[in-house]
Amino acid sequence: MQAPLGPHEPIADHPVWKKLSHYLVGPDDALLPFVARLACENGWSRAHAERVFEEYRRFCFLAATCGHVVTPSDAVDQAWHLHLTYTRDYWERFCPQVLGRPLHHGPTAGGPGEQHRFFLHYAETLRSYERVFGPPPADLWPDAARRLTEDHKARRVHPRDAFIVPRRHAAIGALLLGLALAAGWMGALLPGSG
Repeated sequence: MQAPLGPHEPIADHPVWKKLSHYLVGPDDALLPFVARLACENGWSRAHAERVFEEYRRFCFLAATCGHVVTPSDAVDQAWHLHLTYTRDYWERFCPQVLGRPLHHGPTAGGPGEQHRFFLHYAETLRSYERVFGPPPADLWPDAARRLTEDHKARRVHPRDAFIVPRRHAAIGALLLGLALAAGWMGALLPGSG
């Protein structure tokens, strides 16, 4: 393991960060590069996927240097899961040549004890992130309570299998439907309208 980053050591000079900042997943000539695949598989814009990939790099830096177990945000975990499917790149190039160590993904075994353990690990990850990089972007790194009580309830839904309507649009639609029904009911009650 690399030595932990000191409180005044610039990250740009750290050997792991130098390698991570130039690292791209997969072959250089891929018709569907990693970030495009990440965007496609998660229904994200390319710009959002680029941001997630940058946060994944930061997460990997912390995993290799901070000296404690780290837990990713949900978005960063999606990048990690996809990276793990590039098995040769991950195990033969990324871990030994970029991180200088293996980085295993350990899912929860379930139960309240595990939830508490992951809560502590995630909170410590956020503290380390802030110490090294500054405040994490809240849209990609929510607080520990949201990450471990709300985000884990999320389900991936394919658009061919369901209608996906944002809550704000559903509320407006319900209001308009209610108004239309009320107008129809009022029209039926008025004399001479039938």
